[in-house]
Amino acid sequence: MKKNLLFVIDSLECAGAEKSLVTLLSMLDYHKYQVDLMLFGHGGALEELVPIEVNILPPLEYTKFSKLTAKDALIDSIRNLNVDLLAARMKYSLAIRRNRYSNPQKAKIFWQSTAKVIKVHPKTYDVAIAYAQGIPTFYVAEKVKAKKKFAWVNVSYRLQEEDIIFQNYFYEQFERIVAVSESAKEVFTETFPDFSEKMSVIYDINHPRLISDMAKIGESYDDQFTGIRILTIGRLANQKGYDFAIEACKMLVEKGIHFRWYALGKGPLEQELRKKINLYSLEDHFILLGVKPNPYPYIQDADIYVQTSRFEGFGLAIAEARILNKPVVTTRFDAVYNQMINEKNGLVVDMESKAVYEGILRLIEDTRLRNNIRKYLRSEKKGNIEEIDKFYRLIDSYRGSDVPNEKEKYLIHVD
Repeated sequence: MKKNLLFVIDSLECAGAEKSLVTLLSMLDYHKYQVDLMLFGHGGALEELVPIEVNILPPLEYTKFSKLTAKDALIDSIRNLNVDLLAARMKYSLAIRRNRYSNPQKAKIFWQSTAKVIKVHPKTYDVAIAYAQGIPTFYVAEKVKAKKKFAWVNVSYRLQEEDIIFQNYFYEQFERIVAVSESAKEVFTETFPDFSEKMSVIYDINHPRLISDMAKIGESYDDQFTGIRILTIGRLANQKGYDFAIEACKMLVEKGIHFRWYALGKGPLEQELRKKINLYSLEDHFILLGVKPNPYPYIQDADIYVQTSRFEGFGLAIAEARILNKPVVTTRFDAVYNQMINEKNGLVVDMESKAVYEGILRLIEDTRLRNNIRKYLRSEKKGNIEEIDKFYRLIDSYRGSDVPNEKEKYLIHVD
């Protein structure tokens, strides 16, 4: 009999955790598993890449209600004699306007405002997986019935004390907590030391053949530019350090380098970043391309990949650039050395604009270094599809018993 699995994630916009999940779903054995996928935001660019075997569940009642205009939401509440959804929506909207909250704080406020109107999921699963921290974790903990529950952690999870206290209750509901890198695990256990025995590591899966094949199809740059192409992929948010990138871009222009720097992504800082680009007169040098469901032709046709993140759980886009043999310049975030070898497959620099600029300039001007990095990239191990075996062991080692046997415990801890 097939095992019923539920995956829950915020959306399938083009970002690291989302690409990781789509890759995982593409590799699952659907002779063994029946899979449902719950999204809090529908219409993401990666939804079209979800295997046909996966059942994408319809939007929650609150999700549909939250998409209505304020006028239509009011009419709907009056017509159905139910003001609970409207009250929850207003409570969240008013609370979120009061300050500039971090993502964990926004998730907490959302759940505090809406949890009472979000119904318990009607189906019972063998395994339920919250594939991201925050709202997916809260939902699986409180609203899903499952024999076993697993929570994924795909960022370096440093929280304020009040957020730690709030989230502690939810993580208590999970049998295992899976980090996507050793450093993400270390940061999480520093934040939640009581859960150290629950931790496992399963790296974000990247499939070299799939990425190489997708790099050959679809659209790429269409501006006929003949200079050096620099690419960054990531949500337009504080975490990704685009302020470092724009400052470094300005320095490269002042140096007289013939280049264009492209960014794939969207997010809350888009207007702020556009203003800074205009302020520095970088409209022809720093190009925001938005979201592309298939970013791999853009990576393939770039000369240098740059990651300016302040923190990452793993750094999936770097892994994808490495698979396509692109020299990388990256900031020194927590998880960077899980895959980067400084001076070998790229350059790891300090988390500041000048260091990013100097790293890029060095790659451009030092032909010998650039060629050595490319040579190393062509020879290094590509991808980590063996991580799917860890996933299978995690899922299959639990067969409904409350405590795994000694052999099963060992398998789960093989990282």
